[in-house]
Amino acid sequence: MPGGRELIVVLDFGGQYTQLIARRIRECRVFCEILPYHTPVDELVAREPRGLVFSGGPASVYGAGAPTADPRVYGLDVPVLGICYGMQLMAHQLGGRVEPAAFREYGRVRMEVLDASDLLAGLEPQEDCWMSHGDVVRALPPGFRLLGRTEHTPVAAMGDPARRLYGVQFHPEVVHTPKGRTVIANFLYRICGCRGEWTVASFIRQAVEEVRAQVGGARALCALSGGVDSAVAALLVHRAIGDRLTCVFVDHGLLRRGEAARVVQAFRDLGIDLVHTDASNRFLEALNGVADPEAKRKIIGREFIRVFEEVARGLAGVKFLVQGTLYPDVVESGTSTAATIKSHHNVGGLPADMQLRLVEPLRWLFKDEVRLVGLELGLPEEIVWRHPFPGPGLAVRILGEVTPEKLALVREADAIVEEEIRRAGLYRAVWQAFAVLPDIRSVGVMGDSRTYAHTVAVRVVTSEDGMTADWVRLPYEVLERIASRIVNEIPAVNRVVYDVTSKPPATIEWE
Repeated sequence: MPGGRELIVVLDFGGQYTQLIARRIRECRVFCEILPYHTPVDELVAREPRGLVFSGGPASVYGAGAPTADPRVYGLDVPVLGICYGMQLMAHQLGGRVEPAAFREYGRVRMEVLDASDLLAGLEPQEDCWMSHGDVVRALPPGFRLLGRTEHTPVAAMGDPARRLYGVQFHPEVVHTPKGRTVIANFLYRICGCRGEWTVASFIRQAVEEVRAQVGGARALCALSGGVDSAVAALLVHRAIGDRLTCVFVDHGLLRRGEAARVVQAFRDLGIDLVHTDASNRFLEALNGVADPEAKRKIIGREFIRVFEEVARGLAGVKFLVQGTLYPDVVESGTSTAATIKSHHNVGGLPADMQLRLVEPLRWLFKDEVRLVGLELGLPEEIVWRHPFPGPGLAVRILGEVTPEKLALVREADAIVEEEIRRAGLYRAVWQAFAVLPDIRSVGVMGDSRTYAHTVAVRVVTSEDGMTADWVRLPYEVLERIASRIVNEIPAVNRVVYDVTSKPPATIEWE
């Protein structure tokens, strides 16, 4: 378990905000793990958590096949906080009554705080909170008292202090609940007795120990992509095993303009053993004629691993492959309580017969946490604050077949987008800004002549962790400069469009 002895376990019942719960707990300097709701009780006990959190979920607790918790968790003498579905499940299992709501609540709602002595300490008598539910707790379980209510929700918060069991119908993890972090902190510190020991420094110490234990006296390769994730993973493992780590930077020909040279220079400056392999022709040949986005991701993942294995055969004792896998990669690639959105090359795209064992020291971190670790390890700020870039690179920003001509086009358009975002002073203010090449052409007119050329889509989003995102309302003058430069500087383009879709329903990348 990374990061120290204090642990909160979040049991995931399929809620869309489960990852946000984890983020908010970590922001309180307490580490947490997200586990499936059906995790055996014995496994939970072995982890010695200070508390459990039941996430929200889309089901109704009284419905057939609804996910449920092992009732023994309530007798472990471990505090439990149920959120939304989690509260309803607690009430249902402990003798309360859950029914369909006469008036469903979605969005901001005013809550009357009836008891501010423990879980809701620090809240005013009236507080805004964010609701998203169609069922309500109509009758409290024996031993519970009412802590809060709204106009249409008779039980908005409940608690049994003697057994340290609590529930809230609202979502304290979302920013739309202004005092939500206070509620979570109350649970962690007042009820669970946490002290807030999880820091960047403590995470690094623990991760280094775990890597040393896992790798032993063997050698490891690190897959460098040019982004902050793999870079931080490399520095972390280098701190653990020193010169027994060799970083392999594979230029798959799908990188941004000038990126390969910058990555090579940065890591050689850090004194880390680096092998630079130009495999662009190999990847393009493997992608020839392939249009399906999932197939492209898996091909790129397969070729990455094959290249690493070829390099490893030339180095004695290499048994491990280090990757910068983050938690959002794991979630989107599919878990037991989350659907597969798309396979990330470092998770779902790995071949089944891979010969190297994986080392993933960042697997449970979010992007902002990785950046803090990178700064603590001395990684140059240029890499730390580089916008996220997908492992498959520009291949998933080209809809349809990948060709050298399309790569050159989208690479130049992408560079223009980044240059103008930097020029406007917005680079650090946005999560990602890039160009996409849809598989369409349209009619235009340039120089009094008809054109039939490519369309470029521009995508700029804000996000905290990549799990959700909103499109950026760029100033019109910035959009105008981007569009004008793309059509003027790239002859094969005659139209620029701007993507104004959030995530969900879209993903950040187009493929």
